[in-house]
Amino acid sequence: MSVERKRRALITGASSGIGKATALAFAKAGIDVALVSRSLDKLEAVAEAAQQAGVEAKAYAVDLACISEVQEKIQAIALDSNVDILVNNAGIAYTGTLSETPLEDWQQVINLNLTSVFQCIVGILPSMRDRGGTIINVASIAAKQPFPGWGAYNVSKAGLIALSQTLAQEERGHGIRVTAICPGAVNTELWDTETVNADFDRSKMLTPESVAQSILYTVLLPQQAVVDELTLMPSAGAL
Repeated sequence: MSVERKRRALITGASSGIGKATALAFAKAGIDVALVSRSLDKLEAVAEAAQQAGVEAKAYAVDLACISEVQEKIQAIALDSNVDILVNNAGIAYTGTLSETPLEDWQQVINLNLTSVFQCIVGILPSMRDRGGTIINVASIAAKQPFPGWGAYNVSKAGLIALSQTLAQEERGHGIRVTAICPGAVNTELWDTETVNADFDRSKMLTPESVAQSILYTVLLPQQAVVDELTLMPSAGAL
């Protein structure tokens, strides 16, 4: 009987919310994790919790908003950790009508939600092609059902789906699977950030853990199967 190779995942935005929940879900499933976020203190706490589940966990402080540095830093992490799973989860939420969105804000949203993901992917592909792998891009239901007052966010997440679909076709021959996951509203710290002005009943939202379980499910599928796109909604309906 052959021994299955140990799997390793790189997760961005891993210090809180969906990223943290995914890191812990992966750890419980026996998948080593490389954790990326701006906050090293928070990351190290998540890494320690993952290690308690019996896996190897490393924390890497990277500011994905510094676009010109992302590819090189992610490539170094991929080589250091032999990554075969990439979860692009880091992102920013933003509310504001298109007519009132300053160009600087627009570019910030597109950079973090779309361009940084592109750079993470380009950074990881050279090493992932050698062994095959899975790339999960966390988009949003807003990519498919655009909400008024969320223009920049809607566009960034719609772009992420197009990025995922293109990547899937280009890298299929290298044994790389690509999934875009589109959750409805998730109860995370994003709702408390200064770029969001919204008042929803957070008790009816998805939990980060439920999204993490869906991500884990797609990763654990047999290699010959792939979930191209997964829409996950709160059972209470869209908010």
